[in-house]
Amino acid sequence: MRHATAAGVAPPRTILRVETTSSPRPRGRPGGGRERILDVACDLISSHGMDDVRVARIAQAAGVSTALVHYHFATREALLGEALHHSYARAGQARTALRAGAGSSSARLLAVMIEHCLPLPGRLEREWVLWVELWLRAVRHPELRPTAAKLYARMNVWLRSAIEEGDFGDVDAAAIADRTLALIDGFGVRALLGDPAMPLEHARAEVWHALAGELGLHAGAPSG
Repeated sequence: MRHATAAGVAPPRTILRVETTSSPRPRGRPGGGRERILDVACDLISSHGMDDVRVARIAQAAGVSTALVHYHFATREALLGEALHHSYARAGQARTALRAGAGSSSARLLAVMIEHCLPLPGRLEREWVLWVELWLRAVRHPELRPTAAKLYARMNVWLRSAIEEGDFGDVDAAAIADRTLALIDGFGVRALLGDPAMPLEHARAEVWHALAGELGLHAGAPSG
C-alpha cells in the first residue's frame, strides 16, 4: 500500500540499502585473523544475540583459537563495540556509492538514504539487530555509550551533508538529520519486530513524510 505524505511528496518504491569502540589491541602478529573474527562475530551476534555468543563459539566459527580472540578483544563489550564499528565501516563503500550514484535530485538522494537506513531483509536487518544489541548493552555498560555516540554522530554527518548540499534553502540541517535518525529508530524498530501496524513500506513513508515536510518539498515523487 502506498502512503502519500502531508507535503505531497511520495517516497519512491525502489528499495536499496546500506568504525568502532575501545581501541583495538595491538595486532602483534601478521595475519592474526582480526577481520575474520569480526566478520564472524557480526553474523553470530545478529543471529543469536550477544548473551548467547561465547568466545569459544566465535573462535570455532572463525577457525582461530580462543586465545587469539581474547588477544584482540579484552571483553565481550569491547568485541560488540568493535563488531559494530566493523559493520559500519564495511558499509562505507556502499554509502559512498549511494551518494555518487543517486543522480541529480537532492530529494531522490535523501529518499534512497532513508531506504538505506531501514531494516530491509538481509544485511540491513542484520545491522539493525547489532544496533539493538548496542542499545540494550549500553544501558547497563557505560563503556559502550561512547561507541553509540560516535556512530550516531557519523550518521548525522552523512545525512546532514546531503541536506546541506541539496537545494532546500536555509534549514538547520544538523537538527533535521537528528530528528530523521530518531524517526528511523522509532519506526524501524517496530518494523524489525514485525509489528503488523508498521510494515517496512509504512515506516519508510512515515519517515519521508516528516523529512519532506521539514524541507518544504511539495510536489512530485523524487526522481533522478
